Amino acid sequence: MAITVISGGVTAAQGFQSAGIHAGIKKSSKKKPDVAVIFSEVPAAAAGVYTQNRVKAAPVVHTQKTAAMGQGQAIVVNSGNANACTGEEGAQSARLMAAWTAQGLGIEEGLVMVASTGVIGQQLPRDIIQSGIKNAVDHLSPEGGHEAALAIMTTDLFSKEIAVQFSLGDKTVTLGGMSKGSGMIHPNMATMLGFITTDASIEPEILQKSLKKAVDKSFNMISVDGDTSTNDMTLILANGLAENKTIESDGALLEQFQEALDYVCIALAKMIAQDGEGASKLLEVQVQNALIEADAKKAAKAVISSSLVKSAFFGEDANWGRILCAVGYSEANIDPDRVEIFLESAAGRIQVADQGTGLLFNEEDAKKILQEKEIKVIIDLHQGSQGAVAWGCDLTYDYVKINADYRT
Repeated sequence: MAITVISGGVTAAQGFQSAGIHAGIKKSSKKKPDVAVIFSEVPAAAAGVYTQNRVKAAPVVHTQKTAAMGQGQAIVVNSGNANACTGEEGAQSARLMAAWTAQGLGIEEGLVMVASTGVIGQQLPRDIIQSGIKNAVDHLSPEGGHEAALAIMTTDLFSKEIAVQFSLGDKTVTLGGMSKGSGMIHPNMATMLGFITTDASIEPEILQKSLKKAVDKSFNMISVDGDTSTNDMTLILANGLAENKTIESDGALLEQFQEALDYVCIALAKMIAQDGEGASKLLEVQVQNALIEADAKKAAKAVISSSLVKSAFFGEDANWGRILCAVGYSEANIDPDRVEIFLESAAGRIQVADQGTGLLFNEEDAKKILQEKEIKVIIDLHQGSQGAVAWGCDLTYDYVKINADYRT
């Protein structure tokens, strides 16, 4: 299927508007945007996937209930304050964010989903949030997607946006998305916020299953530092304005939609991994020829999550033993005596292990490969035909610096 990348993000699809404004939640004197609103001109099918941390922030708990109804029309997001571990007052603040947004848009409160990101354990400044939401609603625009992407950032160094078009039957459908994430990134689900919009027509139950599949291939396959947040969520709104034949069940139309949604989610996930706090390299781990997909995923996640592996890549050290070690403790069903390991980048490709044993290789050539900004680790298990891919980054001195004084 042909998927065309186009300019834009969450407002690329028909009928969506957005805005990102500075309300003053963050302590920084720089007037960075910190409140965003995404709005569909008509009610849309809605679905969500959320953090698996048992400590869930108030907006996550609120939105899980709202999105479970299968319909939504707006998303309101703030950065600078996570509204997590804030008790009943925090729960009320999440409800108020939905109420203020609904009032400004003239829609039902139950159609508003809420997200927050930032420091844990602090109550939301309600007056600032209320004013910010009103301002954001007043500035909604089909051109507001980029400002919204800026408004959800915390320690991110760049905004993460993508939009694609593809055909469903005789109709052109658009999918757009934005995400944030840099630290506290780990599978299940990686610490991040992701918001996706589409003008496709699809039933809510099918949309939920499709989003879960896409998240499992993307946001649940990235790791920066091994921490899973209290605020993670990915939401999707599908407003049907493309007027394609409604996707109601499995079949060719759903397969095409799934391929496009996977593409968008994987692209956003890779941006998060690339922007890991303090990162200098984007790492991709490909596990090939596993007995079952679950084994491939376990092995890929273990390698991409290993602090020792990540540190070795920062030091540009082809320490293949750490990679094989991580595969071994991943709980994947493997035969160590069959494993091959390769390192690859724009500077070339080199095999460093064969049949579970290290090979003699040119250390200088290996170092040149590891000096590149994007590096692949290919692990061939030689046991079956299933594979998986995970993404992450190296672990640097700057990661510690960033997180040593995060609150201040």
